[in-house]
Amino acid sequence: MVLHRDSWWSSTVIQGGSPPWLNFFLGGGPPGYFGNNHFALEKMLTPEKPNPALRVALLGRISRREDLKEAVEQLRPVVASSAEIVLEDFGGTDEVDTDGIDFAIVFGGDGSILRAARQMGNAQVPVLGVNLGKLGFLADIQPAELGHSLELIRAGQFSEVSHLMLHCQVLNGNKLVGQQVALNEVAVMGGPPYSILEIDLYVSGHLAASYSCDGLIISTPVGSTAHSLSAGGPIVRKDISAVVISPISPHTLTVRPLVDSADRVFELVVRQPNESTGVVVDGQNIAKVTEQTRIRVTRSDSVFRTIEVHGRNYYRTLREKLGWGLGFGPGRSTD
Repeated sequence: MVLHRDSWWSSTVIQGGSPPWLNFFLGGGPPGYFGNNHFALEKMLTPEKPNPALRVALLGRISRREDLKEAVEQLRPVVASSAEIVLEDFGGTDEVDTDGIDFAIVFGGDGSILRAARQMGNAQVPVLGVNLGKLGFLADIQPAELGHSLELIRAGQFSEVSHLMLHCQVLNGNKLVGQQVALNEVAVMGGPPYSILEIDLYVSGHLAASYSCDGLIISTPVGSTAHSLSAGGPIVRKDISAVVISPISPHTLTVRPLVDSADRVFELVVRQPNESTGVVVDGQNIAKVTEQTRIRVTRSDSVFRTIEVHGRNYYRTLREKLGWGLGFGPGRSTD
């Protein structure tokens, strides 16, 4: 039996040497938790019906890193013991066919997950991120936890979390010169000779602000902990349908980051762009900006989905990654 994502996932709740972590990847977790995944409980855990094989894709951009390739090879048997591996792509450059895949396991850091989201395009499947990088807001499963996490998924002890994505279109007059789906952000970056930019922001057809700045970022909640955060923007909970508009080094101190509904249409016009001014989507330069360029940003029809297993939650991730509340006293819960 093959689990099709439209049936199984829609039933979940939307809410040199061997590395040392391999010695305890099968460590136990809290027993008895079954969440609200009733489909998994009724269809997967009945004695009359054995668990069907999960069909997974292995993704990540690890081809240039020997240490990461070794780590993935060490983890491959862990995945194979719980799922059928039907697709692998570790180049991170080509589009992937997700038809018939239940979910993707992405190895690396958040950059690898951004690439995976771009590779899947409009055919997104849920993602379980395994952190082989540094910070890892999205890739928050540690290698030592992968085996147990897959066991929890097979048992239905997980939630699926949906994340807003943006659709960026770059227009010169009426001609479309570039477009891309964004998981983190759409940014206008100045480029050499690095003179200040004059950027007009229109929201649903109305002029909202004119910025004198080095660049402007329109971020999703996922991207609010990335480039936007370093530009002084707020952290927005990842399941909120909003965007953050953050100017980079604005000339006027009264210009502050802005949070608005993701259901509006945002358009940017750069009055006198530099020679190298460009539109950057999730770190990829997709188009050059001229005085005739209009950058339009709207909510994407695609939704990025992640798998959250029992024991992980949004504030725990922020607390661990950003070092909040270190030094909890004895007896204080950190769940």
